[in-house]
Amino acid sequence: MIELGLKVTLAYLVGAALGSLLVGFFYGGVDIRKVGSGNPGGTNALRTQGKVFALWVMVMDIGKGIIAAVVIPPLDLPGVGIDAQVDRELVLYAVAFAAIFGHVFPVWFGFRGGKGGATAAGLLCFLAPVAALPAIGSWLLIVFTTGFVGLATMSAGLVAAVFVGVTALPEQSGLFLWACATTALLIYAHRSNIRRMLDGTESRFASPGARWLRRGQSHK
Repeated sequence: MIELGLKVTLAYLVGAALGSLLVGFFYGGVDIRKVGSGNPGGTNALRTQGKVFALWVMVMDIGKGIIAAVVIPPLDLPGVGIDAQVDRELVLYAVAFAAIFGHVFPVWFGFRGGKGGATAAGLLCFLAPVAALPAIGSWLLIVFTTGFVGLATMSAGLVAAVFVGVTALPEQSGLFLWACATTALLIYAHRSNIRRMLDGTESRFASPGARWLRRGQSHK
């Protein structure tokens, strides 16, 4: 269990390296937590810093989760080694979840992180590429029709968990538990978005569908 604990901790620390703040450092010390919505995620990066900045943020946030899942589980840690009594799938899914958790609650930045969507999406594509297809499709559909990125992210997580549950159980129970835990974390991370949507104050992404929806509401 020492191996598992160390690898989960290492994955958490990797996840806690926020792409937006690292990119901001190279952009002259930009801290997007002080602009826009204050969230250090890809959506706020796009709205406040532009497409190139946001692209690098997304690449880093997606990539760190995949790197953690690829590199950390098979590591032969000095003095610890590989514990034959610990299931390898448990290590993989625990590491994958820890990377997302680190992004949401980063120790390096006062536990004030992003919402975890990009890191979770990257890991879903790596761990369950078939489930990623309906999840990404639902994300695009909801963003296009409503403009609510947070709603789209939570819905994509739910779609992924349901899809895995229907297609992969009981053989891949570890993957299903990871998908459920990740979805629960995404929903918790978006709790402020849920409050704003209920209050009618949530910002919309300027998609064609969202603009159409706003025009329709303005004529009521």
